[in-house]
Amino acid sequence: MEVEDTGDELPRGVPLGGGADPLGDPFLRTRFALPGRPGTFLRRDRLVEHLGQALRTPLTLVNGSAGAGKTLLVADWAANLGQPLAWLTLDAEVEGPGMFWAHLLQALNAGGVPPPTAIDLPADATRVHHTLLSRLAWELAGRDRPVVLVVDEFDRMTDPEVARQLEFVLRHARRGLRLVLVSRTEPLLPLHRYRLTGEMTEIRDAELAFTPEEAVDLLELHGLPLAVPVARALVERTRGWAAGLRLSALAARSSPDPELYLKEFEAGQGTIADFLLAEVLERQPPETQDLLLRISVLDRFCPDLADELTQRRDAATILAGLHRANAFVEDFGHGWYRLHPLFQEILRAHLRRRAPGLEPQLHRRAAHWLRRSGMLPEMLAHGAAAQDWTYMARALVEDLAIGQLFTGLGAGEPADWFAGMDGETPDPATNLVRAAYALSRSDLDGGMTHLRRAAGQPAADGRDSPAALLSRALLEALAGRLAGSARPGEEAIRSARELMPRLPSRLLDGHPELGALLLTHVGSSRLWAGRFDEAREALTAVTRGPRTASTVLARLEALEHLALVDHLNGWPGAAERKVLAMTAEAQRYGLAPPWGSGLGQLVLAAVALGRDDVDRAEALLAGTPGPSSADPVVAAAARAGTARVLLARGRTSAALAVAARAVPATDVSPWAEGHAAMVLAEAHLAEGRPDAALEALREFAADQPPCTVGAARAHLAAGDTRTAVHLLDGLAAHGRSGPGVAVPAALVRAQAAALEGDPATARRLLAQALVDGRREELKRAFRSTGPWIGPFLAEPALRALAAGWLVPDPEPHGGPEQGGPGPGAPLEELSGREREVLERLARAMSTEDIAADLYVSVNTVKTHLKSVYRKLSVHRRNDAVRRARELRLL
Repeated sequence: MEVEDTGDELPRGVPLGGGADPLGDPFLRTRFALPGRPGTFLRRDRLVEHLGQALRTPLTLVNGSAGAGKTLLVADWAANLGQPLAWLTLDAEVEGPGMFWAHLLQALNAGGVPPPTAIDLPADATRVHHTLLSRLAWELAGRDRPVVLVVDEFDRMTDPEVARQLEFVLRHARRGLRLVLVSRTEPLLPLHRYRLTGEMTEIRDAELAFTPEEAVDLLELHGLPLAVPVARALVERTRGWAAGLRLSALAARSSPDPELYLKEFEAGQGTIADFLLAEVLERQPPETQDLLLRISVLDRFCPDLADELTQRRDAATILAGLHRANAFVEDFGHGWYRLHPLFQEILRAHLRRRAPGLEPQLHRRAAHWLRRSGMLPEMLAHGAAAQDWTYMARALVEDLAIGQLFTGLGAGEPADWFAGMDGETPDPATNLVRAAYALSRSDLDGGMTHLRRAAGQPAADGRDSPAALLSRALLEALAGRLAGSARPGEEAIRSARELMPRLPSRLLDGHPELGALLLTHVGSSRLWAGRFDEAREALTAVTRGPRTASTVLARLEALEHLALVDHLNGWPGAAERKVLAMTAEAQRYGLAPPWGSGLGQLVLAAVALGRDDVDRAEALLAGTPGPSSADPVVAAAARAGTARVLLARGRTSAALAVAARAVPATDVSPWAEGHAAMVLAEAHLAEGRPDAALEALREFAADQPPCTVGAARAHLAAGDTRTAVHLLDGLAAHGRSGPGVAVPAALVRAQAAALEGDPATARRLLAQALVDGRREELKRAFRSTGPWIGPFLAEPALRALAAGWLVPDPEPHGGPEQGGPGPGAPLEELSGREREVLERLARAMSTEDIAADLYVSVNTVKTHLKSVYRKLSVHRRNDAVRRARELRLL
């Protein structure tokens, strides 16, 4: 409002030096004095530096909740200002324009800035003449140095006329006035104008909050030395609220273990509760107090939800007012609010004392409203708090949301919500939820028990709804997957196809995770059964389905299962790309590792082992559930990977023990048992027992290409070249296998040709194997084939194909040593004991020292050394160490 100086004579009021306000009461000096700072006050340089901008802007607002440290911050800054300053603390008695301006003029006078004699105090407490305002603005505008005027507790001034008058004086005083308002609420001044022109300094609640490091310093001033992690936890609980930290510190000082007290103190008791109840709750009218107590059961709320709890329709107005008043109601965005955590704890404790038994009713009302609004996780949390298990279960089943127990609610939460579901119930929906809870924890027996109960219990109307039947089908498919049986999944798919047309499309479209989970479980079961093409069909449908947050976990599992299918079919590069795509998808949705079931890591470990990176394979295996996983597919993949790494390390006995470990399952998985047999066969071949290797693979050689190649190797080792080649001729019947199968098969054929005296065919097959192997970096297949390959790879044409990935590039000065196949040529693999001898050789230990260190005889060490020299194609100790380092064996 523009206030013009009309030239009217100012009515005579009370002389400024009179010392009495318009009502005739004496001015209280405490209203014009800087508040004192306690000895435990902590100056925070970042805030002082920010507040220093107040000297460069006409208006400064320090706005925060009760106890946020506003007044002490400004008082400490003002005490060190070194220029004219007036301080005014308002209270409830300073009402009306006349009273306000009388106190403001007296504050200027007390601050050493007396207004001109032409201005007297207003005589009327309810009004002030505009001429007084014009003259005051004129006087301030003419000053050489600006006056800093601090008005503390400005939230107590609710008269909009005063705000307009104050803005008039501020605007016309120009550079002569720097106004600092300290308030819990947003002043009625046109703040947007000052923000727009950059003429306003603001410090708000978020900036006033203590950081963990500042909290450490503050508590130390209270005699409480604490580590930063402890202080950080306290700051998180108090949101850095200054009064909360100080009151906590004062209470903790009387405790025998202050640190433990600060970790465990109850906010509903003691000085913090007294402060918040007095300063915040009891200042509110009865309707607002009732709303605050009721919404204390909510972690977040909107006006409609608050209205549901109060059974009124005034929440929107009250919440907006509480937020503006900094009454510990925080704007959560998009029309939602939340209470300060400490205030919420205190209100909830107060609710229990004031209205015993009301809290469960409020949780129940909240659960019903949240269900209607489609907010499943919060509905479950409040339903559990109300212990309304039947309502929760029916909501999950009838809303087709039971799949979200496995996808969208976060790890561990279902256990918290349903742990209280004790005892049996005749309600089928409750038993379905019990089954889901058990299966989510991989408790197959418990899940099956509750599924059988649900199937044997009629619904209330005697008929199971399509939603209940579809939910049951999903759980039965999961149970079949965990049991290692494909039949339940196939029956579930048939049931789902019959049931889905009977359900509203709105309901199905709203829960794409249910179909994605169902297909993932079916795909996993088909994979276990060895039906790779059918598994790929189901799993690919998941990856091509709806890309939503609710389906992301199912898509991740589908991708890692597809990666395993690629690996088993001999396509390591494709398998690796699917795992990388899975990782990218998880990161896109902000998921923290580990992702999926761990199967992706197992596939990467198998790929790394094929590339002869045993260290990486071992590291990847260490981060997986291992052979003890409750999922048969994961357990079998982990069993195979672990056993193969142990074989690569030369720990044959340990590898055999792992391979012999049974994977509990209803049905036998052909590929899982085939891979276990391959480990056994490789161990027998390493020990020179091809007949035992053939016996181990006898059941699987005809049906599984990797086992076929393994059997061919065994026949070759037994001297039966013709049978080995005949077995490999039959691989064409299985379709085109990937390089992971084709390269080892070509190497067996090449070795057979070399043994038959046909080096030209051996070279041709080796060349093809090198070309195919290079694309996938299948180093291990070459390095485990034996010493026969060395002379071939020393030939220029084949060495060129191997250079850079299997063997080092040719040296620029001179070639490999004479008498050997070259420094990078892959030779027969060293045994575990030979590696141990080689490692000690690299440490310059003598033969006697090596024997003593390994608790074997000197002759045994010499035997191992001869074998090492032969396999590395060297004749001296130093050459053996050098060659081993070139081959990265050390």
